Amino acid sequence: MDQLTNIFKVLSDQTRLRAVVLLYKEELCVCELEGVLDLSQPKISKSLSKLRDLNLVQDERKEKFVFYTLKKDNEILNRIIQGILENLEEYPQLQEDIKRLGEKEKFLNKCNPLSIL
Repeated sequence: MDQLTNIFKVLSDQTRLRAVVLLYKEELCVCELEGVLDLSQPKISKSLSKLRDLNLVQDERKEKFVFYTLKKDNEILNRIIQGILENLEEYPQLQEDIKRLGEKEKFLNKCNPLSIL
């Protein structure tokens, strides 16, 4: 029951929900999330830290960047995100976020090399 409660607590924060949806779609580094979500680096880092604490994301170093992915082994979280994506027309902010994923590369130059949360 704690796992379920923690998932809903995590998703109750708009920044974390937006990040989880994007990370469900593809791996991203902090600066890409910062640019796509148009939020500050500390806010993104704090959200990723919470997701990592609950073992919902993993990070991997690639060259000079640290990329984050959503762990796909949590069936409950996967079903929730799939439900959101199936009804994306109900969530204009998430639609905009996903649209901006196409511009993610232009945000890579904002990253501090190997910045770890």
